[in-house]
Amino acid sequence: MFVALVVAAVASLGTPLITSVATTFHVSLDSAQWTLTIALLSGAVATPVLGRLGAGPRRRATILATLAIVVGGSALTVLPLPFAWLLVGRAAQGIGLGLTALMMGVARDHLPEERSAPTIALISVVSIIGAGVGYPLAALLAEFGGLRAAYGLGLLVTAVAFVAAWRSMPAAPEGRSAHVNVAGALVLAGGLLLVLFLAGESSLWSRHLAVAVTLAVAAVLLLCVWTASELRTTTPLVDVRAMRHPAVAGANIATFVGGIGMYLLLTLITRYAQTPHGAGYGFGLTTFVAGLVLIPFSVLGFVAGKLTPRVRERIDGPLLLAGSAVIVGGGCVLFAIARSNLAELLAAMGVLGFGVGSFSAAMPGVILAVTRKSETSSAMSFNYVVRSVGYSLGSAVGGLVLAAGTATGRLFPNDDAYTTAALVGVAAMAITTVVSLALARRR
Repeated sequence: MFVALVVAAVASLGTPLITSVATTFHVSLDSAQWTLTIALLSGAVATPVLGRLGAGPRRRATILATLAIVVGGSALTVLPLPFAWLLVGRAAQGIGLGLTALMMGVARDHLPEERSAPTIALISVVSIIGAGVGYPLAALLAEFGGLRAAYGLGLLVTAVAFVAAWRSMPAAPEGRSAHVNVAGALVLAGGLLLVLFLAGESSLWSRHLAVAVTLAVAAVLLLCVWTASELRTTTPLVDVRAMRHPAVAGANIATFVGGIGMYLLLTLITRYAQTPHGAGYGFGLTTFVAGLVLIPFSVLGFVAGKLTPRVRERIDGPLLLAGSAVIVGGGCVLFAIARSNLAELLAAMGVLGFGVGSFSAAMPGVILAVTRKSETSSAMSFNYVVRSVGYSLGSAVGGLVLAAGTATGRLFPNDDAYTTAALVGVAAMAITTVVSLALARRR
């Protein structure tokens, strides 16, 4: 759980530091945004490969080597090097996001069943709420100690995580084998890079539509080629046939659509809180204070993660997913109708955190109920990729709605644009609820 928390928190360090990066390195805000985007991209691309390696006999070596890369990347972010090296360091840090699925595999292999299920649920939750932990700490250090101090926190905790893993991480059970389909990995990486790039660069759709459409078609073709090759090979990177199981397919669809609504609301609340009073709304919070708004999200998300395994004993997993989606949808409704004071924003963030925490804790149980132990890391790594794409699209959809609601010559969108974006989140969570209920009925 500590490793999962650390890699998630370190990957999120780019969010509160974008402005500091722009001023320190004398680059534009769009360029500084890549300190976050490149970490998410490298994490999504590395996750399937790490998931396959984690299913084999060299899981411990894979975990330690990945953490060593993350530590090395963290060192690059601290050293007084040019901006390009900062991006290299952030990409190396993002690779660590692929370790979350491996931690689930370790828990399932080496803990008794009554302990492995709640542990896997908490690993899933801390991989989400890690952003809520890293955001305010990084913002505080950046405010008082500068950019390097904030990134120094990442170096410290990743080094501790490496030592902890080196001392305590067990070897994989005997009899495992894993072969990485290099060609398939490269094709999948190309397709994911294009998808996440198009989701992150929302302005490309409004300024260069033809280029965006061309890249989208190329991404679809690459993913289709990858799927066909995975079905033919005897050593697939991801067991696509297992992914077609109704429970797994339904869970991944719910993850994808639900991720859009969840991340959309998260970005809306934090952006609204930081909007200056001159826009006619907002609270003009500093980066650090805006980070504190995430505390209800993290606290209630963790509480939900602890409660969900107990509730899971009485309620089926898909029904828990549906209930969690309804809670997140309620958070969207709350933000849409009540955001006139900071207490209402904190309430919406708390509702979101509880919904996301319960959804994240219930998801592994739905997938792993029909997944072999040896395929735990691979199955959950694919779910992580689906979640990452959903989160990226949620951020992009929110940005597009707010951009459409920004009048010509104005810097900030109209207040009504936030309401519209929140209603889009309600629609996404309604679809997630329907998919989850259909999955429950089928089971």
